[in-house]
Amino acid sequence: MAASMNALLDECLVGAVLLASLGYAVAKLGPTPWRKRILQALGQLLRSAPAFLKLGGVAQRLETASGKNQGACGGCDNCGTETSPAPQSSGEIKVPVSKIGRRA
Repeated sequence: MAASMNALLDECLVGAVLLASLGYAVAKLGPTPWRKRILQALGQLLRSAPAFLKLGGVAQRLETASGKNQGACGGCDNCGTETSPAPQSSGEIKVPVSKIGRRA
């Protein structure tokens, strides 16, 4: 009886670890819309948990991480008050050939 219970417990623990690693992989490597939806759903799930578990802070952080509470442009709190920066170049750095030193 004890051996079968240990095997069941082992299988449950291995399954939980695999599920946690899959969740971590999806959260870190998955598409952004999936991540936002997952974080928002987890935040709502934790918010609906009983109050004695005191998961409100974790729920708030998850919902904030999902982008739900941020401003329209990403949460900089300056929506429309600043002018846009000058357009950036294509990323090329132009150095004159005469400035490039030769190695001996």
